[in-house]
Amino acid sequence: MATMAAGRRGRRLAPVRMLAAIARDSTFAVAGIPFHLIAITVLIVPWANKDVMRAGTTEVLAAVLLAAALVLALRVPLSAAQRHRSWSLLGVEIERPPPAPGRTLWQRMAASLRSDVTWRQLAYHLVVGPVMAFGGLLVVGGWAGGLGLVIVCGYEFQFLAPHSGLGKHLGLLIFAGFLLVLAAPLLARLVTYADIRAARALLGPSRSQELALRVETLSESRAGVVDAADAERRRIERDLHDGAQQRLVSLAMNLGMARENLKNMPDEVRKVIEEAHEEAKEALAEMRTLVRGLHPAVLEDRGLDAALSGIAARAPLPVRLTVDTGERASPTVEAVAYFVVSECLTNIARHARATRAEIDVRRDGGTLRIHVLDDGAGGADPARGTGLASLAQRAKSVDGKLRLDSPVGGPTVVSVELPCAL
Repeated sequence: MATMAAGRRGRRLAPVRMLAAIARDSTFAVAGIPFHLIAITVLIVPWANKDVMRAGTTEVLAAVLLAAALVLALRVPLSAAQRHRSWSLLGVEIERPPPAPGRTLWQRMAASLRSDVTWRQLAYHLVVGPVMAFGGLLVVGGWAGGLGLVIVCGYEFQFLAPHSGLGKHLGLLIFAGFLLVLAAPLLARLVTYADIRAARALLGPSRSQELALRVETLSESRAGVVDAADAERRRIERDLHDGAQQRLVSLAMNLGMARENLKNMPDEVRKVIEEAHEEAKEALAEMRTLVRGLHPAVLEDRGLDAALSGIAARAPLPVRLTVDTGERASPTVEAVAYFVVSECLTNIARHARATRAEIDVRRDGGTLRIHVLDDGAGGADPARGTGLASLAQRAKSVDGKLRLDSPVGGPTVVSVELPCAL
């Protein structure tokens, strides 16, 4: 029943929507006439002025150059007016092209003259604009002429034709008026469609600019996602450190005190307490490893140098660490660098059969460069699931690069470049 009622309401509102669309298209076409004629009028004024044309060559050239400069200056507000007209009357948004680069006014003007945005805007205002203005005038003529013929000739047909013998001619004029009234909405729709298509193509950003804006938007959204994920890891690390880890510490301490003080308990009970104590200590060690894997607190508090020193100290093989970063990078980049080094050392300990490792972390301008070397057996392959593929993905998440050089027999070198300006 509800569907049938909605269908009946839709059928009742269909004529209203059609009349609203006709009024919207006609208003849009007619409202654009003055805007479309401004640029071409400014450009042809010197040629239409007889006093200017009678003057010398210098005066004519000065007038023409002045008119061209005015058109160049007017293209910006005229383009803004056309974009506003499209949005306010049709709800169609035409994006603004990116501004011309340059710090000073002259630099921006020079870049603007070299940009295709300027010439596309001029093409719209000087070529498309007059055609759309002519179309708008035809819409005005269709409505005004059609309604005028119907009203005036209808009046004459009703009161004068029976006595003047002009009925046939008046009937033809009334029929022509009806045709104009019927053609006016179609013409308004055609003018509106053509104007919007031309405005999108010429007043908006070009295809390459749209792609560049899209890439920039995607890069910003990806950076936001990466930062949000890193912030979420820090939150989980704090919650685990302040909550579950502290409870495990308390549990291990209580079990340790019970183990030391309750020596007169039966052997079975003491054995259970000892096993529980050992399990609590192992769970605490695993929890600490998990917390460090999420986001080490030392990285946020003391920086990358201290965090990497902790990794090197805990490694099961000798590690020579060199860190020279100078100014700190963003927290996200530092987190990626930390996890890259941590995963590399884990891979070395598990798979490389190495006796030593070297880690060099340096900041070179806007790039953080990481080199991890080991003297193991080599032959590392990301396709074999050694964690190198995940490292490459982690580096790519901040527009970084990872290169692997691991010939059979070693040594293996992992080089990572991370942009610091994230």
